[in-house]
Amino acid sequence: QVQLVESGGGLVQPGGSLRLSCAASERLFSINAMGWYRQAPGKEREFVAVLTRGGSTNYRDSVKGRFTISKDNAKNTVYLQMNSLKPEDTAVYYCNAVLSMMYWGQGTQVTVSS
Repeated sequence: QVQLVESGGGLVQPGGSLRLSCAASERLFSINAMGWYRQAPGKEREFVAVLTRGGSTNYRDSVKGRFTISKDNAKNTVYLQMNSLKPEDTAVYYCNAVLSMMYWGQGTQVTVSS
């Protein structure tokens, strides 16, 4: 059982930045991949970014060039640096970990508004 705890959400103006953190209860090298998803009100949860154990990354098209996923193995933590935020980035952001099954965090709210 992997426990994931997200933090770093909040209210930011358009064009601003936030960094989300996801602390895992397991060593990152034991996890196949870690990713970020988001869910806006009235919409389905959607993929945002993924980072594999080998270091490969992938992003949804709408965040490429603005968001960066990274990790700190010593802290068992994955980050999502979000720059040039737009109102359409407003959502609850969830961290997930892929082992033999998928694990999810509780989510952190990101609101982009002036």
